Amino acid sequence: MQRGIRRIAVTVALLPLVALLAWRLPRIFTADPLLILYGVTVLAGTIALLFIAYTRYDDPSERKGAHRPRDRDTFPPLATRPSVTLLMAVKDEAEDIEKCVRSMVTSDYPELQVIVIDDGSSDGTVEILRNLEGPLEFLLLALPQNVGKKHALTRGAHLATGDILAFTDSDCVLERSALSRCVRALVLHPELGAVSGHARALNRESSMLARIQDVWYEGQFRVMKAAEATFGSVTCVSGPMAVFRRDAVFNYLPAWAEDRFLGGEFRFATDRQLTGYVLGQRWAGRALKQAHSGSPFLAVDYPEREWRVGYVRSARVWTNVPESIRAFYKQQIRWKKSFIRNCFFTGRFMWRRGPGPAALYYGHVLWVLAAPVMAVRHLIWAPLSGLWLLSGLYLCGVTLKGCAYGLAYKFDNRGDPAWCLRPLMSLISSLTLSWMLVYSALTIRRGIWSRTS
Repeated sequence: MQRGIRRIAVTVALLPLVALLAWRLPRIFTADPLLILYGVTVLAGTIALLFIAYTRYDDPSERKGAHRPRDRDTFPPLATRPSVTLLMAVKDEAEDIEKCVRSMVTSDYPELQVIVIDDGSSDGTVEILRNLEGPLEFLLLALPQNVGKKHALTRGAHLATGDILAFTDSDCVLERSALSRCVRALVLHPELGAVSGHARALNRESSMLARIQDVWYEGQFRVMKAAEATFGSVTCVSGPMAVFRRDAVFNYLPAWAEDRFLGGEFRFATDRQLTGYVLGQRWAGRALKQAHSGSPFLAVDYPEREWRVGYVRSARVWTNVPESIRAFYKQQIRWKKSFIRNCFFTGRFMWRRGPGPAALYYGHVLWVLAAPVMAVRHLIWAPLSGLWLLSGLYLCGVTLKGCAYGLAYKFDNRGDPAWCLRPLMSLISSLTLSWMLVYSALTIRRGIWSRTS
């Protein structure tokens, strides 16, 4: 009954967008067919995402979901209270590291091993951690030289004893119940090999840019990840709160640490790639294991399974987002490089996971690839050709999509006026971020682990 009422309410809320879509369909081949076709496709995709996210998604930590796989009984169950290892790698985060570590060790989960890996910090971070190690009772692994985030986390995971491996980032603060909620989701749903928490901006009041990102994060998790989660195929278990079953990920950590792309090491610690190993191990897992057969991570050979990957909306984590334009764009370039690299791995098997996951994944990939082309066509070519109306229509369409996400934010965060910032993020994305895909592709071999440089 409750689900039916929810579907009716969401359908009514989406009716204006559906009406607009129906109104534009007869005009696809008038004026500018490419623009209208692109706009209709994006609008239809936005409607579908919002409908799926708000009518099908259930928080897996609160109850067993209604859309579970038929073979769920074939997955080995976890203990009622499994052992958990929470890991975090850090480099040069002296200002925020104590706050992060304290939030880790004060988690309300009882059976918890906390491992912090210092990856060759030179700003005093390791000294702070050494002073905290005794009072806060965590294990510190201090590496004498920087090896990169993936290698650092993999070295820490070698010391992990938990049946569940959880990761967070060094600029994050965890809500006390965040980890336990993710663990409960894995216990209730044995078919889940991994889950993502829900991240918001810790420093949202520091600048207008930070507030815009906070609203954007809410939509990326609440809408995109929720929609993917209904099909058990969340494609990116995000770094602020990434929780994996040991038997779903442990064998693939050396492949992640030593990932190569275009003939060289891919140094970015991409969350998408690690998630891809969980999603695709049924088809790619055996080859990955054979490539690293001498690794101690293969001492126990866990079966390759068609794991589901979920999202726990109630597992709240706050992360510091870039406050300056320069830092923001550098972050976006790193993310786009990771997106490009992962397309060549995850893209090979997502069609095998069913029509729903395939439509969401490949539809998103096509949208990202089309974005710079459409931006050039309508923000450069059209004005140079005197077709200012096309540019205006394009920007109106971008703003409309942002308004839809903004209203979704307003629905979930009533009383928060920041919802009106979401259209600004859509405009920023189309006017500037879309171009960076090309730059990211051209410089994909260039990269170091740094949040600020």
